[in-house]
Amino acid sequence: MNTSPILPPAMLGILGGGQLGRMFTVAAKTMGYKVTVLDPDPNAPAAEFADRHLCAPFDDPAALEELAKCAAVTTEFENVNADAMRFLAKHTNVSPSSDCVAIAQNRIQEKAWIRKAGLQTAPYQAVCKAEDITEESVQFLPGILKTATLGYDGKGQIRVKTLDELKAAFAEHGGVDCVLEKMVDLRGEISVIVCRLNNDNVQTFDPAENIHENGILAYSIVPARLSADIQQQARQMAQRLADELNYVGVLAVEMFVVGDTHELVVNEIAPRPHNSGHHTIDACAADQFQQQVRLMCNLPPADTKLLSSCCMANILGDVWKEDGGEPEWLPLQSNPNAHLHLYGKKAARKGRKMGHFTVLANDADNAFQTAQTLHQSL
Repeated sequence: MNTSPILPPAMLGILGGGQLGRMFTVAAKTMGYKVTVLDPDPNAPAAEFADRHLCAPFDDPAALEELAKCAAVTTEFENVNADAMRFLAKHTNVSPSSDCVAIAQNRIQEKAWIRKAGLQTAPYQAVCKAEDITEESVQFLPGILKTATLGYDGKGQIRVKTLDELKAAFAEHGGVDCVLEKMVDLRGEISVIVCRLNNDNVQTFDPAENIHENGILAYSIVPARLSADIQQQARQMAQRLADELNYVGVLAVEMFVVGDTHELVVNEIAPRPHNSGHHTIDACAADQFQQQVRLMCNLPPADTKLLSSCCMANILGDVWKEDGGEPEWLPLQSNPNAHLHLYGKKAARKGRKMGHFTVLANDADNAFQTAQTLHQSL
C-alpha cells in the first residue's frame, strides 16, 4: 500500500454513485482531484459531476480493472462486494479495508467486534437456524429480530414479544442469519463520525442527536442535547472502535442513549460518511466528504470544529406531489439560515432520500424547531 500523499490532479475512484458518492465527488473535484464512479445505474447522481462513469455491476471484471487504475479507491456504501475490494487492493490504495467493510456488512460480526473493543452493545443472540430459538431466547424478549445483512433504514427488522412471534419473524425473514436484539430503555440515539488515518491522526465530529420517523433518519441535531461528559465519552468510544479496527477513512458509529443515567451502548457502524453527518457541509470547518478525500489520499484529517449549532433534515420523496410536481421550495429557500441540498435523483418515491437541508442557529433547540417548521412547509 502506498503511504505517500496523493495530490491533485490524481484520479480517485468510488464504488457507488448515490447521494454519498455525489457529495464525495463534489468535494474531490473542489479539492482539485478527478473522479471515476462505478455504478450500474445510468442515472447515478454522482455521474453528473464525475469525470468518468463506469456504468457496470460492482463485480464486473472489466470495470474493476479500470477502477484499479485510480490512485486510490473508496466506497459510499457497505454492501459492496468485499471480494471486489480485495481485488482492487492488490492494485491500488483502498480505504476502508475490505476486512472493515466485511465486518460492517454482518451484524453478528459487527457486534462481536464492538464487544472485542471493550464496548457495550444491547444484549443479543445470533439466530441462524430455527433450532437457535429456545427457552434461553426469552431473556432477549421483547426484542427486535434483525437480518444479519442487507438491512438499512428500518428494513429487515421485526419487533417480537414472544417465542411464537420470534419463530414467525424468523420464518418471515426467510430463515436467513439474524440477530435478536433485546429492546433497551431507549432515551435517544446519537452518532459520532470518526476521521482516522492512523493512531496519530484521528479526529471526531461533535456527536449528532438523531431522530427517526418510520425507521428512517428524519433530523440530526448538533450538538446533541446531552451533557459534555456524555458527548466526550461518545467521542472516545467511537475512536476506540476505529482504533480496534485499525480503520482508515470516515467511520460512523451509532449509539443508543439508555436509561436515566444516559448510558451509551453501540448500535452499529457504517464504514463511510453518514446521513447524520451531512450537516458538516454547512456547519463545520471541514465536512465529512472532504475528510473522506483526504484520508484515502494519505493526508491527515482536517479540523472538525463545529462552527454553528444546527439541525439537518432529510427530504424524502413523500413530499413530492402525486403528479410528480416539486415541493414548495420558497419558504425554505427564503430562509437565510437554511441550506438546501438536492441529490439529482430522477424519480421521487415514498421513503426515498431525495435531499436534505441544514438550518444554522444560535442553539440546537432553535435549529430543530426551525427545521421542523420548514419541513412542514414543503
